[in-house]
Amino acid sequence: MRPHRTSDIRTSGLGGHERPHTFHTLIQERLFERRVVLAQGVIDDELATRTAAQLLTLEALAPEPITLRLACPAGELGAVLSLADTIHMLGVELTAIAVGEVSGAAIGALAAAPSRLAYPHARFALIEPKAEPTSGRASDIDTYAKEYLTRWHQLVELVADATGRQAEAVASDFREGRFLTAAEAKGYGLVSGVVSAGSETES
Repeated sequence: MRPHRTSDIRTSGLGGHERPHTFHTLIQERLFERRVVLAQGVIDDELATRTAAQLLTLEALAPEPITLRLACPAGELGAVLSLADTIHMLGVELTAIAVGEVSGAAIGALAAAPSRLAYPHARFALIEPKAEPTSGRASDIDTYAKEYLTRWHQLVELVADATGRQAEAVASDFREGRFLTAAEAKGYGLVSGVVSAGSETES
């Protein structure tokens, strides 16, 4: 039996269902063959699950570095923290690169990566994720509020650990809303460098 190759796996089938080929899925497949995973859009349960599946599949295929490119303007707390756990537990080298806007809870997915870079025109917004409105019994609302606060504190600790900043300072930045350029994100500690033109080396 011949060994698996990355090109043997189609991203359209990673979720267990074959999907019709579109231009977007074709791009993802070509990137996947090069051990690049693209996470684009709001990080909800679907995007987090698909991204985690691709990362774990690449890890199983070969002990070689993986690149995760992020363009995520927002994220749901639970989905982001779930993806962050997968990133933390990967047994291969991973570099996350912000290629567009990374904002809100999605900052946590970037912060979870051991190596982090940004494209020159990437933008970052530390904005506190909004709690989804809920209704029902007072006890249900109280339970939801406690769960939200728990996840919110986990996100703050994740970003604080990655940047070397105090959790209280990070929480304040999220609450007040802090916007960063790629160079400012480097100074903040979110990334270690800005990708040079024509390469993926940091400057």
